[in-house]
Amino acid sequence: MNVTWHEGIVKRSERRMTFWLTGLSASGKSTLAFALEHKLISEGKAAYVLDGDNVRHGLNRDLGFSAEDRSENIRRIAEVAKLMNDAGLIVITAFISPFQADRAMARDIIGEKYFKEVYVSTPIAVCEQRDPKHLYERARKGEVADFTGITSPYEAPIEPALVIDTSILTQDEAVQRLASLLKG
Repeated sequence: MNVTWHEGIVKRSERRMTFWLTGLSASGKSTLAFALEHKLISEGKAAYVLDGDNVRHGLNRDLGFSAEDRSENIRRIAEVAKLMNDAGLIVITAFISPFQADRAMARDIIGEKYFKEVYVSTPIAVCEQRDPKHLYERARKGEVADFTGITSPYEAPIEPALVIDTSILTQDEAVQRLASLLKG
């Protein structure tokens, strides 16, 4: 391949980080991501949310929900997050990202030092009660294939930087805990 990486003047150590929010559908990932983004921007920090549904409207609209497509979805998002980190942004991702291997790949792409895995561990019963899209109900009826937590597995993170259960914490408490990761 005839491509060469061109090193910039700003060193990697001066770059920003990625918060990788993972958890079941309706666990609260997107809500927390957008609330954290709002908090950081109000503090004068450059931040941006990469949301699972939003990204599938454009960049990843050609992908389905098979294991292979989910892996490619996460690879693309990790590459975008790394570029955005290089541009100086704090990136907050909100993706189910159900497989440990895919999250490890994202960590490798972004870099261990810049990757903060956050497990939004809300119980499935709570997620089903909240479900604004009625996906759990449809999956249980067999209308949605490869639905995480019902017909497709979710592998919980082994050593996340933070665990948040949105059935216990308020949104403000959860956002404060997320923001504290910037200091650590």
